[in-house]
Amino acid sequence: MQNREEALKYGLSFPDTYLDTPFRDTNWQLVRFKGNKKAFLWTYERDGFMNLNVKASPDRAYFWRNIYKSVIPGYHQNKEHWNTIILDGSIPEKDIKIMIAESYDLISDSPTKRIYEAVKQIPYGQVATYAQIAEVAGNKKMSRAVGNALHKNPDPDNVPCFRVVNSKGELSGEFAFGGIGQQAKLLEAEGIEVKDGKVNLEEFQWKNDK
Repeated sequence: MQNREEALKYGLSFPDTYLDTPFRDTNWQLVRFKGNKKAFLWTYERDGFMNLNVKASPDRAYFWRNIYKSVIPGYHQNKEHWNTIILDGSIPEKDIKIMIAESYDLISDSPTKRIYEAVKQIPYGQVATYAQIAEVAGNKKMSRAVGNALHKNPDPDNVPCFRVVNSKGELSGEFAFGGIGQQAKLLEAEGIEVKDGKVNLEEFQWKNDK
């Protein structure tokens, strides 16, 4: 991610978001959440580089600053709760997306956020169906939204979307999870048997209370 267009496109890919240019200076372009109109992504050019301001919990704010020199306290914003990401090419796109997603999660109560939190609850060595995750996330009718959210999961290390299968126990398409057969490998590493692209739900499905 090296320019404003890519940053705004990713920010606007989250549910219920819109672009705003609230100042006379069009250098400042923001992405807001429709529910409360709060901005979670600020974009502007400064000192020859495109900058992104993102919200972060205090511990995560310092975490990112300690990892990357190009993540600094938020320019013109609360230094404890906002970071500025300088797009100078030194930060992997994956981590930029995680920081934007974390900012979105902090200001929204979105279905995507609830879906990710539900997936985090799936125990090691078990799987859940899309419908099951939708119900835990608060709306059993949004199975399709679960699929969409997991397809663009910005933090697979902490959101184990490979543990989600369809209602028949079938795995996702081979495009997912980094390559052919990768989901099966991840499941098998946790002791989950995969046979002919399927998991036995009677044996391995998460028996949650919801």
